[in-house]
Amino acid sequence: MKNWGDRLKKVEELALSYQLNPLTSHYKPRLWPHQPSSVWKLFPRQSMAITFAQNCKEVVHVFALEKENSPLGQRIYLVTSYSELWHYYRTYPQLLMHCYEVIPEGTVCKLYFDLEFHKPSNKGANGKTMVSSLIQYVCDKLMEVYGIECSTDNVLNLDSSTEEKFSRHLIFNLQNAAFKDNIHVGRFIHAILQPALTTQKSGSPKAGEMCESPQAKRHKHEERDLRFLQVKNKDGQDCLFVDLGVYTKNRNFRLYKSSKVGKNAAFTVAEDSRFSATPEKGISEEKSVFLASLVCNLSFTGQRILTWDTPGEKEAKTSRLYCQLGSDTNPEVDNFVLTVVKKDGISGSIRRWNYFAAEQLLVYDIAKYRWCENVKRFHKSNNIMIIVDLKEEVWYQKCHDPECKNFKSSSTLYRAYFMDDAGNIEPSPAPNQGPKSPVCPEGESVDVWGDSQDEKEYLTSLENFEQTSGEISDQLLLKCMTDFD
Repeated sequence: MKNWGDRLKKVEELALSYQLNPLTSHYKPRLWPHQPSSVWKLFPRQSMAITFAQNCKEVVHVFALEKENSPLGQRIYLVTSYSELWHYYRTYPQLLMHCYEVIPEGTVCKLYFDLEFHKPSNKGANGKTMVSSLIQYVCDKLMEVYGIECSTDNVLNLDSSTEEKFSRHLIFNLQNAAFKDNIHVGRFIHAILQPALTTQKSGSPKAGEMCESPQAKRHKHEERDLRFLQVKNKDGQDCLFVDLGVYTKNRNFRLYKSSKVGKNAAFTVAEDSRFSATPEKGISEEKSVFLASLVCNLSFTGQRILTWDTPGEKEAKTSRLYCQLGSDTNPEVDNFVLTVVKKDGISGSIRRWNYFAAEQLLVYDIAKYRWCENVKRFHKSNNIMIIVDLKEEVWYQKCHDPECKNFKSSSTLYRAYFMDDAGNIEPSPAPNQGPKSPVCPEGESVDVWGDSQDEKEYLTSLENFEQTSGEISDQLLLKCMTDFD
């Protein structure tokens, strides 16, 4: 048929335009009317799951799943919301009984511990007393180092002990305070447990070996107080009650009500736990415990960020993980924030950044630039913050000045990249410069897509075909559609 190739090309362009610019968004079911759209995606690799979660429009998180009858250590990765995970977690416990929270690199998180010892090798050990002593010691250190009050009432104590192994998880739900990430948590714990580590390596100091300065006396006192942390593994070797290996990047931390694959000991609230979850309206007490057990479940509002830097280390100024679409040296979001604070002859800079996974917020502390939209001037001493909301794709300004404690500037659109339903990541078009729709290409009339000579020739050809070939059967039409798909 005349011009059939051109017509087919135009139809393909039209179909593509509808794919890129759908008339309505894809329907995504909700658990309840007030809940966000459902997201439940599985990935074979952790890096793929983290990338998808960071670019997802909904507030989602990454979890690792162990499957029965699979090679030891093999996991698949689930991206979903806390609410949706809990819905299926309690409905289908057998399917999700080996589940781990992924603690993303660079994410603001709670203070947490993994505690265990081999019971047959430590017959004189009293696990409950050891846990209580550790909690009290850590609370004392939080007050001494950060001035933060904490007690056993703030610590969720989970138990998955068996006849062979004593096993606990401790999650500290501090009031309005959290650590910058789990690397800083690990540094803090290493530092406060250093006396126990020293004793483990060199044995208890003999009388007269240490000079009796105030610092030395304190060190000896802490060594004596922390001897309860010294335990034996199943091979009879000295080790610590505290597992210091759980503070690594993208750590998988076993969830409340989950067990290890091949095991039946799931984490439950320990009988000696004094933590009391305060259920929010519409949330059951059991779900409140689940939410409190999540290491990364933290809100940005009012949080004081705790850090522990090693000597000589400077705060990293790039958010590479959360802006990985940019180059290694010039992350795209960092560059955008710098354009906001470098203007009018003032060279502001990024002092540090924090990522809140529960709300998908990047919070930038700004130095050398103090313009506040609230007071319409520069603050004399207090610095400002730039918050980039990755979910809503906007940014706004807050500040540390008490006068502006509850102030939040108007939100401004920010969108650097987008991910389509197929998982492809592309740069967003500049405002008012989106891709031209091929529905009506420039220079062509609407007739090209409808009442034209092509249309008449097409109808004539169809009539001729039906007259000479008879009626087209439904089977043939279905086969053609299948072949086309």
